[in-house]
Amino acid sequence: MEFKANCGVWGTMFGVPCVVADNFLKLATGEQLKVLLYILRCSGRNCSDEEIALNTGISIQQAADAVMFWEQVNVLTPISHTQSAPIMTMPTEPKISSPEVNSPPASETVQQDVSAPKQRQNLNPSEIAQMVKESSDISELFKVTESALGTLNHTQQNSLIWMYNYLGLKAEVIVTLIYYCISIEKTNSGYIEKIAADWADNDINSLTAAQDEVQRLTQYNDYTGKIMKKFEMIRRPTPKQNEFIVQWKAAGFSLELIGYAYEKTIEQINKLSFDYINKILLTWKNNGYATVKEVRNAEEQYKSNKKTKPKNDQSSSDIDKYKVVINKF
Repeated sequence: MEFKANCGVWGTMFGVPCVVADNFLKLATGEQLKVLLYILRCSGRNCSDEEIALNTGISIQQAADAVMFWEQVNVLTPISHTQSAPIMTMPTEPKISSPEVNSPPASETVQQDVSAPKQRQNLNPSEIAQMVKESSDISELFKVTESALGTLNHTQQNSLIWMYNYLGLKAEVIVTLIYYCISIEKTNSGYIEKIAADWADNDINSLTAAQDEVQRLTQYNDYTGKIMKKFEMIRRPTPKQNEFIVQWKAAGFSLELIGYAYEKTIEQINKLSFDYINKILLTWKNNGYATVKEVRNAEEQYKSNKKTKPKNDQSSSDIDKYKVVINKF
């Protein structure tokens, strides 16, 4: 489909630098583009953040952030720096200074580079644009992530580059991680970066390894969600409670048995206690009870023996065993 401009609306025009269309249509947000267009329309007149916000329909803070963005990429020059209206400038390539006479030995430089991967760098928009231009992998990573999350803000752009360049995760691994986080509705950069760092530490850096880890996390989340439902929990488990859940899953306790231990806990202490539930489960396990049916059979046997045996008869091992299993706590 072809389009042409409607010349009827061209009675009055203003210019937009080619560098904006060439480099920043993808990187800039809608708010940032609106702010730039308004400033250009004002023909160099000094505009306050409040005026920009009023005429573009965004907040004052968003207006201030957008102006700062265009200053960082050298498209706008602050009026206070020149005592005149904002000036449009072309972004320049970063200058590489000559090596100093007392530059550190090569071995020291290598040592510094080794520690760099864990350091979080805050790249400015022009540096990000340069990386996207020079790396097809980063460019493709941005495109795929945008298709999943929408327009990327500056923090998200920095986060992707940090995971790719400094953690050393492959693009397909990062994409797998992002789609997993979308599936559990946790897409803030801090959460994604935390998992990414864990993957890097555990050498989860292939598509197969990432998919296996996602499957493991999904199963754990499903198990946790079912426990939360049985325990009538509104909030997610605390780190300490998560430790118990991991132990229960590893020990093979069924959800039905865990739910029954919860019922016994409420009967005894009238509140949710992971520690109390854990003690009941371990006692049942140590005494050979692996199902709710086995526990209930022990209960029935205890009640039956209690009716038939004299109160002072303590010789029944079954009674003693059940007392240890059920009533110890």
